[in-house]
Amino acid sequence: MQEGPSASLDLTHVLYDDDSILSLGFALVTLSPVLLMASYAALAVQTREYLVIVMWAGQFFGEVLNYAIKRVVKQDRPIQSIGNGYGFPSSHSQYMAYFATFLTCHLFFKHRFASTGSKIFDQLWRLVVYAGLLAWAGVVAYSRHHLGYHSWYQIIWGLGIGSVLGISLYLAVDLIPTKFPTSLLGHIKRFVLDHPLSRWLQIRDGWEIWADGGREDEWLRWRAEWEKRQRSVPDGWKNE
Repeated sequence: MQEGPSASLDLTHVLYDDDSILSLGFALVTLSPVLLMASYAALAVQTREYLVIVMWAGQFFGEVLNYAIKRVVKQDRPIQSIGNGYGFPSSHSQYMAYFATFLTCHLFFKHRFASTGSKIFDQLWRLVVYAGLLAWAGVVAYSRHHLGYHSWYQIIWGLGIGSVLGISLYLAVDLIPTKFPTSLLGHIKRFVLDHPLSRWLQIRDGWEIWADGGREDEWLRWRAEWEKRQRSVPDGWKNE
């Protein structure tokens, strides 16, 4: 039998105006960051990519940092009857700002997109991806204000803290070690990747070797093996 007062885990508990489709839309948008943690886990296990794992760890660190700041500042939400805990800074805004800035930095400085054959379309596609990431973060942040969970002050600080964390971590774990491999950060990155535990877990930094993280190379190897197997299949079986 349960003893003591009950508490609410409001990770997926969002209040919205039942008479407004727009409010329902923002309620769904404000839940979208929950999907990222599952995506991190799937990518980390599947790819064993150093950058994915570090970015995931940074996301967890941001949550711990937000938890600590809230309990130091102790600023209430604009509507105290909505949501649990303190309101400063907005954790959703901080969470999405970190994700958007870290990933945008990586895509801008390191990742090579598959070419469409046109430089103009290639650049437009990059801009669409950057704008999409930043817009997602912005819409999630706005949803917190629209639904009454945070004030603009709390949201702006959340976006600022998340952005600083995302940019700073990317500089520290990838850009500076790549540009200055003999620096302290460069030595730390090599130590991590050469550690026996990293070798046992088969952790790699694909973007250090391939501009697209190895996606095209893996596809070419798959395609070559596929065509090799197809040549070994009797002609009669191919048409069945």
